[in-house]
Amino acid sequence: MKRRLAILLAMALGATTLFGCSTASDSSGSSDAEKAAADTQTDGGAKTESGAKTESGTKTESGTDAASEAGTDGDGTAAQGESESAEGKEEVVLWHYITDLEKESLENTINEYNASQDKVYVKAEYVPREELLKQYTIGAVSGELPDIGIIDCTDHSSFASMGIFADLTEKFQSWEENQFLEGPIDSCTYQDKLYGIPFNSNCLALYYDKDQLAEADIEVPTTWDELEKAAEALTKDGRYGLAMSAIKTEEATFQFIPFLLSAGGDPEHLNTPEAQSALEFVAGLIEKGYMSKEIINWGQTDIEKQFAAGQASMMINGPWSNNLNDNDAPDKNWGVAMIPKDKEFASVLGGENLAVSKDANIDACWDFITWFESKEVSKKLCGEIKKFSPRSDVSGEETFPDDEVMAVFGEQLKVAQARGPHPKWTELSTAIQLGIQQALTGEKSVPDALEEAQKTVDEINATIK
Repeated sequence: MKRRLAILLAMALGATTLFGCSTASDSSGSSDAEKAAADTQTDGGAKTESGAKTESGTKTESGTDAASEAGTDGDGTAAQGESESAEGKEEVVLWHYITDLEKESLENTINEYNASQDKVYVKAEYVPREELLKQYTIGAVSGELPDIGIIDCTDHSSFASMGIFADLTEKFQSWEENQFLEGPIDSCTYQDKLYGIPFNSNCLALYYDKDQLAEADIEVPTTWDELEKAAEALTKDGRYGLAMSAIKTEEATFQFIPFLLSAGGDPEHLNTPEAQSALEFVAGLIEKGYMSKEIINWGQTDIEKQFAAGQASMMINGPWSNNLNDNDAPDKNWGVAMIPKDKEFASVLGGENLAVSKDANIDACWDFITWFESKEVSKKLCGEIKKFSPRSDVSGEETFPDDEVMAVFGEQLKVAQARGPHPKWTELSTAIQLGIQQALTGEKSVPDALEEAQKTVDEINATIK
């Protein structure tokens, strides 16, 4: 297997999404292979903003190597395992964009695997997320790819459609421990074949201020009708009953999809009664004054700030908000519940997956993956990084035995669905975002906004082979 494409880029482009990605969230994953492709040269070397192509390694704007062969991993630290010997073992290079304490847990787990057997040596190399996407796009042409890559779940289909990932369907089907939740597995699937294995997962749920609900004599809502009544009762004195993100980014799509799914709709069919019902419900909360018009400008971090400051009694958000709440409002008495339902409970999936490059030593990579994704290892690692195991035999209660909030997210995760999976998800999501903004600002009626969005989705799908 070829080693990395020269040396890894270390430009100041960290993993910053709040949708299930490993840094702040996602997870949720906001940019994908196609966005990376638009910014990337595919002639065997990446170019800096000044246009200078690098030959032996990727350079920063000043022209110096971002990481040297001697062994930094792009963030100024020695690459994992540089001091360890891989002699006599099959070396497997793994790219990841995991940072901070999560990175330490990941690399400690990889070191544990390396020490547990004498066949395979996994070398972890850090690449900032946006640069990882660019390198994958380059690799689709050059063939210079890692053996294994950690990739956001929303990006998986885009790269699978490029033909750079190995088909793991038969390996997975013959694995006795292949017990995974449907949503995470769907995010690894393209054209009915499995091109990866889920690594970690998260989702959205309803946060609520226990004291404010008690003061208004309101029970935690479980249905849309109850949510609207609760939002009405809680809206007063400059405080709104509910907050959610509708900013024109992936965050809006991420937050709207649970309502769309709960109504029985799906992101590729928007000119339907189900989609209209979902968007009309959200728009109605704004029209009636129970939710701020400013949600079209608020991301998920902004929503958390509103909730922490007591300016919203409830919010839709993910588990990355837990520490933020505790830091921003340490005295707030808050809880988490399932997102109220229309026809059924629903949420949306965030998280990361593992993918194997098609030219890698598949058996060596699979040996590591089946160990790394085994029940006990997955439960331990996901608990350390405060994410959920995507395994169906690892419950939230097991991973977080003393954490009532994470236990609720564990239940919500069971009904979370992947976005797509779709090879042009970013384009499709952009169409949804525009429709949401048009409807919530009153620029278009809900039916007209969704009809326009559907035309764009149809045009996108028509380009897919």
